[in-house]
Amino acid sequence: MEAFRTFLENQSLFALFLTIALGYLIGEITIKGVALGSGAVLFVGLAIGAFAPKSAPPALLGTLGLLLFLYGIGIQYGAQFFRGLTSREGAKANAAACLGVIAAGLVSCFFIRFGIKLSDALGMFAGSGTSTASLQVAIASMKSNDAAVAYSVAYPFGVAGPILFLYALNVLLKVSIPKPSAKVLETAEIALKNESFFGLRLSELLSRLPLGVSIAAVRREHRNQLPADDFVVRSDDVLLVTATDRRLLDEATTLCGESQPGRIASDREDIDYMRVFASNSSVVGMPLGKLRFPGGVNCSIAHVRRGDADLISTPDLILEAGDRVGVLVNRAHRATIRAFFGDSIKGTADLSFICLGIGAAAGLLLGAVPLRVPGLGSFSLGLAALLLLALCLGKARRNGPFVWVMPLSANLVLRNLGLTIFLAQVGISCGPKFVATVGTAGPLLLLYGVITLLVLVGVTAVCCLWLFKLPFDTSAGVVCGATGNPAILAFANRIAPTDQPDVMYAMIFPSMTIVKVLFVQIAISLAGG
Repeated sequence: MEAFRTFLENQSLFALFLTIALGYLIGEITIKGVALGSGAVLFVGLAIGAFAPKSAPPALLGTLGLLLFLYGIGIQYGAQFFRGLTSREGAKANAAACLGVIAAGLVSCFFIRFGIKLSDALGMFAGSGTSTASLQVAIASMKSNDAAVAYSVAYPFGVAGPILFLYALNVLLKVSIPKPSAKVLETAEIALKNESFFGLRLSELLSRLPLGVSIAAVRREHRNQLPADDFVVRSDDVLLVTATDRRLLDEATTLCGESQPGRIASDREDIDYMRVFASNSSVVGMPLGKLRFPGGVNCSIAHVRRGDADLISTPDLILEAGDRVGVLVNRAHRATIRAFFGDSIKGTADLSFICLGIGAAAGLLLGAVPLRVPGLGSFSLGLAALLLLALCLGKARRNGPFVWVMPLSANLVLRNLGLTIFLAQVGISCGPKFVATVGTAGPLLLLYGVITLLVLVGVTAVCCLWLFKLPFDTSAGVVCGATGNPAILAFANRIAPTDQPDVMYAMIFPSMTIVKVLFVQIAISLAGG
């Protein structure tokens, strides 16, 4: 055993990856639907650090891991974050989550009156909210790893507590939300018989159809042709209409005329359907309305499949790397369209390290700028500034030749690896101190952490459901974003199987990460003053 301890202390990278492997193995263990996930890496790191105190990797490695995590989050959720700041529902959701986070932070700091240290109070606040970003700020600002001990004590209930809370809330309110059907593209071929539509331009006709319906092609005089806004429709034209809801197509059929299936689909001489991957950097991050196809090529985008959902083609829909684009085009131009979009599966996993380097460097530079606030003194945003800049870049998506967005697969790998490395490094470095602290103040810190967590989720839920009157699925997503752990979101998706939990999580998580980071920074500045 002594030889193994010596080996770990001489091979810090081996200790790091051993911690990651064992942490994820334990994190997959589910007890009554609850699993720690990546959080188990921290606890394995604490155990290895306690066993081999000198095995901790350099702190810079942990900081690098958290940088990758925050940058990936900002790039992916930038658009949702700013949309949440401007929409009415988003403003209510952010306000509810902000009230919950601030209330939890004030309660955690109130416990200082009962004899716990500021580092423990802030670590408990970060752990109950599963916020590694605010933990990093506490560690960096106080130049001590003390906060990580309280973080690790409060973290388990920070994962399990919100899940139990949402379960109890769902039972109490007796909410039953049916799972919506998957968004799959539906088509209809409609012969135009309604005389009131004769002579209208195609754009005018489309404005009279139900919202969510699109016209992909027109058949006239035995020839299929692609739609143009100034195309004038007339009697017996056949319209290829698309939507993700069959009821919308039935309504459009009733308005326009009669269904005549097979008229367009059976004739592919002029127009054929093909699906390509969006991997070319010249199209990724571009709205569909601004795409300029090669000269002489006339084509129409019928739909975009992102993940497992079909999206109707609209001028403002922005292409992302990995999107599968359904195109109507003449067979002679198939090769040209493939080259235009890229159509490379490998390319959908590539990312620009130039853009990553520029974005990360600019964020670190911004975070190093000292901010002076009257009454609070001077402090810097640190990695919170990196997150803010990444959110801005994620919203912009691209500037000229610089494509800031990443393929979703690459983004997930990058940020999950970064988070894992950070948790492992912090856990190993805090192991010895954790053993000493838990033996004396651990149960008390856990009790305080439970109270802090209940204030966080309780205030957020009350504000969402009863103050702002938000629907249950929306409120569940807000609670997930306020607490932050993806395991909570996974549970929310089971009790509220709509897209609202995911949308709200994407909208709330970045802003609440910033609120938590700023709260920790301000609390440390006030204490220092």
